[in-house]
Amino acid sequence: MNLVTGTTADVELEIGGMTCASCAMRIEKKLNKLDGVSATVNYATEKARVRAPSGLGPDALILEIEKTGYTAMLPASMPETAAEAADPELATLRGRLVGSIVLSVPVIILAMVPAWQFTYWQWLSLTLAAPVVVWAAWPFHRAAFTNLRHGAATMDTLISVGTSAALLWSVYALFFGTAGMPGMKHPFEFTIAPSDGASNIYLEVAAGVTMFVLAGRYFEKRSKRQAGAALRALLELGAKDVAVRRSGNEIRIPAAELVVGDEFVIRPGEKIATDGVVVEGESAVDTSLLTGESVPIEVTIGDPVVGATVNAGGRLVVRATQVGSDTQLSQMARLVEDAQSGKAEVQRLADTVSGVFVPIVIGIALVTLVVWLGLGFPASAAFTAAVAVLIIACPCALGLATPTALLVGTGRGAQLGVLISGPEVLESTRRVDTIVLDKTGTVTTGRMTLVEVVTAHGTTEDEVLRLAGALEDASEHPIAVAIAQAAAGRFGALPDVDAFTSIGGTGVHGVVAGRLVLAGREALLAEWSITVDPMLAVAKAKAEKAGRTAVMVAWEGTARGVLIVADAVKGASAEAVGQFTALGLATVLLTGDNRAVAEQVAAQVGIERVIAEVLPHDKVDVITRLQSEGRVVAMVGDGVNDAAALAQADLGLAMGTGTDAAMQAADITLVRGDLRAAADAIRLARKTLRTIKANLFWAFAYNVAAIPLAAFGLLNPMLAGAAMAVSSVFVVGNSLRLRRFRSGARAYS
Repeated sequence: MNLVTGTTADVELEIGGMTCASCAMRIEKKLNKLDGVSATVNYATEKARVRAPSGLGPDALILEIEKTGYTAMLPASMPETAAEAADPELATLRGRLVGSIVLSVPVIILAMVPAWQFTYWQWLSLTLAAPVVVWAAWPFHRAAFTNLRHGAATMDTLISVGTSAALLWSVYALFFGTAGMPGMKHPFEFTIAPSDGASNIYLEVAAGVTMFVLAGRYFEKRSKRQAGAALRALLELGAKDVAVRRSGNEIRIPAAELVVGDEFVIRPGEKIATDGVVVEGESAVDTSLLTGESVPIEVTIGDPVVGATVNAGGRLVVRATQVGSDTQLSQMARLVEDAQSGKAEVQRLADTVSGVFVPIVIGIALVTLVVWLGLGFPASAAFTAAVAVLIIACPCALGLATPTALLVGTGRGAQLGVLISGPEVLESTRRVDTIVLDKTGTVTTGRMTLVEVVTAHGTTEDEVLRLAGALEDASEHPIAVAIAQAAAGRFGALPDVDAFTSIGGTGVHGVVAGRLVLAGREALLAEWSITVDPMLAVAKAKAEKAGRTAVMVAWEGTARGVLIVADAVKGASAEAVGQFTALGLATVLLTGDNRAVAEQVAAQVGIERVIAEVLPHDKVDVITRLQSEGRVVAMVGDGVNDAAALAQADLGLAMGTGTDAAMQAADITLVRGDLRAAADAIRLARKTLRTIKANLFWAFAYNVAAIPLAAFGLLNPMLAGAAMAVSSVFVVGNSLRLRRFRSGARAYS
């Protein structure tokens, strides 16, 4: 993508080879040193957005990134299928993980169970562990080398140094020491005493650390890969083919082949292929996917229509005015991409700690070596102590800290109907102080529902609903469907309708049970010279003031009743808002519906702040404005119109009953479509983050505590293995506590 603006050009590049957030910062710093260049690099989406002088082309930028030790390329066109979107890097990582598991598990078991240590077991361990450290851990070694070139240390440096030291010292002990002798065993003892380094091997540490950290990287990479899925889901919403008029004939062609000026036919139930203007026919168009408006919009000749919306009524002929990347749907896809790329990167805690921890450990190892030599000890003893420092400092539990907590936390979340996409999501939940709720499909059901029947004197509610329901049952309009369903639910079978007639934008009439029945707007009754009873007129006005839809019903020349239809509020919404308040969140209702509807819904559920009548790009602006006020914003939505706002929010939560585009753009998906699940999601994510931080602390603490023992030459292999095992068991046990998390649907916690 290369958009020239004056003397500058905006260039988007796909970056490869990044292993942590510090990699992104390093590339960003390198690019920003170029004259006139402003760059941001997103680790989560693996993309760089660069504004550069027009004379500085993409090739020069790519070359600069490659000098830093990473790869870069211009983005390929949007993949259309999951198969085309396959990630070879993810497949390679999966292969390394599977290989390391198969090879490492026997090594760890042999080292930890002395009874199974048969003659020459140590040589089998070397045979199995060497490929793990050399091949499976190669991404860590490559990243460590890249970091070394730039004078930086990260988690990769720690893993590479620790596993390499463990393997190389074990090889030395096996070939040049006494560890390779027949009958050598790791005794099951925890004595703290000087030991002969040449008789000890640390292969289980090298293989185990590689296996666990690879597992963490694999799950992280898999969740990151979902970043582009929102765009694919959005673009897949459009019509795939269309009936277009060409040379007086109607032919079906792929929607992508439409050009501006083409006239195409849209039948009831079909998606409108692209943005255009109606040239023939009249109908109701369901725009809820794009606008959030729950009531279908009546359109006739001259009215604009939007691609990907659904024709809910009669036959339309539309002239295309925007095609391809100029349509509203494509613009929304760009909004989602912009919002995702603009998200602040989350600096992984392990990398932050490693940046300080690694240089200190290497320094301690060097000091240990120098001091032992300076005190006159043999070189073998000095090197034993120094290498022991490096080995014990590589915490096996660090590889378990994040994936186990995520595995248990996300598993428990799935049981409660909450799907958390990845570790970067958790940081946002801790800081969220404002939650923005979409109305349609989130706070409300998103479906038109009959909420009230008002009748004139002398007419029963059952009579009005039965006759009107039978009449509306012959119509496909969503409001008619709501009335017919309510009548069928109360009476079962409905009377037949004769001489049914639909008048676009006004209503319907027909003969039911021998009576001529009319249902629709007041204008329809006026055409038949029927006056409306003052009591019914008041009920109609009151309903419309509250943003509801009023359908007048008449027969035998007299207005008999008013059917009031609205998007009903979900039963659990008020309780959910109460839970948000208990969590210390300010709640905002954001909707594309008119203000009267929004305020009426907000009053029902206890929301004080309402922002109504907003279009999709306005929703993004609202989120951005709240963020500029210093708020950390969570957004809950379900429609395509919410996708960009969900991506822009610090924390996006999508209702699982909504569209794929919304779910792909969100950080958390609420499977059961219950707004109370949003409160559960925030509580669970916060608790999972606290667990991860506790795990990381103990993963380091156990090993840090053992470093002095290693420096004084008091560390034997069993104690090193025990430190690894105890810290790993603690991390797993601490993570398993998340299984006790309970939903707050009945009581706040």
